Amino acid sequence: MYWANFLHLYQPAEQQPDILEAIVTQSYRPLLLGFKTEKRVRLTLNINGALLELFDRDGYRDLIDILRELGNQGRIEFTSSAKYHAFLPYLEEGEIMRQITANDETNKFYLGEAYRPRGFFPPEMAYDGKLAPVVEELGFDWMILDEISCGGDVGKADYTKSYRIKGRNLKVFFRERRLSNLIMSAVVRSSESLREAMREDLKTNRYLLTAMDGETFGHHRPGLVKMLLDTLKTPEFELITVSDIPSHYPEELEVAPVAATWASSKEDIENGIQFLSWSDPGNQIHAWQWGLTKLVLHEVYAMDSRHPNYGLLRNKLDLALSSDHFFWASAKPWWSVEMIEAGAYRLLDTLRRIPGVAPEKLLQARDFYENIISTAFDWQRSGKIRSMMREQKSILRIPFKDRTIGKGGAEQGVYHAFINMMERLEKAAAAEGEYEKAILWRDAIYKLKHKLDIYDTINAIDLLRVEIPHKEVEETIEKYKERYRRIRGGQPEQRGA
Repeated sequence: MYWANFLHLYQPAEQQPDILEAIVTQSYRPLLLGFKTEKRVRLTLNINGALLELFDRDGYRDLIDILRELGNQGRIEFTSSAKYHAFLPYLEEGEIMRQITANDETNKFYLGEAYRPRGFFPPEMAYDGKLAPVVEELGFDWMILDEISCGGDVGKADYTKSYRIKGRNLKVFFRERRLSNLIMSAVVRSSESLREAMREDLKTNRYLLTAMDGETFGHHRPGLVKMLLDTLKTPEFELITVSDIPSHYPEELEVAPVAATWASSKEDIENGIQFLSWSDPGNQIHAWQWGLTKLVLHEVYAMDSRHPNYGLLRNKLDLALSSDHFFWASAKPWWSVEMIEAGAYRLLDTLRRIPGVAPEKLLQARDFYENIISTAFDWQRSGKIRSMMREQKSILRIPFKDRTIGKGGAEQGVYHAFINMMERLEKAAAAEGEYEKAILWRDAIYKLKHKLDIYDTINAIDLLRVEIPHKEVEETIEKYKERYRRIRGGQPEQRGA
């Protein structure tokens, strides 16, 4: 089976040196050294130009050398993106083109001939219709999106086919959520568990396409670097790049991708809030952030490009368009007053440096800034942030216990079947000295019992399929359902033992 892996590496352009050092030590360096050592590795990688500049700034030029070497060997193919991780659906076409061009110039400077991007990665896999013509005009062959953009729901993509965007010559490939999440959540931890998780798929002629943040491995999730490198050695999978897919799967379907991100849910799309983390209709801070952004963009566009300060101001605005400060203002659940303030200040500072800007524009920008900051502190002091986080968690969390016992009837047997299987796996892992795996099952049981499981990311079926054949899972569930039917009395309250 062919397996195309995609990794995305990014840090904010002004990331603190101590934080970058931790990420380099825990994630980037062991990953890249592992790719260099394991000769069968082939993958597709996006690294934003801003991160390459950070490597240069802080003396991690050995990482640039490894990237260049792997690229020249054809073992890594690089994609393009937006240099400072701008949220592209909210920018005009000319601005989108500028952000992509700036990224390519920087990456070409550091990576040389190794940087030959055929594909494009929109930050956050954020897509809307305006993006396709720009990407096509810039000469790219394809872009990568989340599978929810294929039909507006998970499970619609056909991984035995290639896709082309309707009415264009631009291909599009869809990241598979299930396997990507199994790897990132450490449910798949070895080549054996990968084979088990993909047992049914191995019988088909499909390909796999995973896409993940590189920082997940080692930084966000300690220990996952070795796990990823081990899974890449699985002999049943032939590692390819994304660009290789059409040569193996030439049959092509047309598709009109749905506007979404790799974080969007079907419900988000149906409600028209698929960009919630960057532009929440109910979040006043977001409204002010975008108001300030549009004001500064308008004034910079009005400048004479021949002015001696134009280049400096244009570069300041590029950095200020990073999506980070919008994301950290979402409070669902991500929140950082520091990041919010830094983004707002960059925009305000850019405007203040524009020669001859009208006083009323400066006052308007100052009001935006003060409203953003004062409201952020007020929300934090008043407890509103905690309330918003709790509300979001209650929306995202659909407890398995409620979906089984809460339904009543034979579905109560489903709950007890899963608990029983997990308890067996926990005991077996402990008996074999696999204590980390035992803890995984113990935590899963605790979450199920206390309604702390998150349906979209830690799914009991996915956890169990790694260790127990699907047929056995179904048989166990049916056994417990039948047992429930036999012991259940005819009264609302259950009597006896």
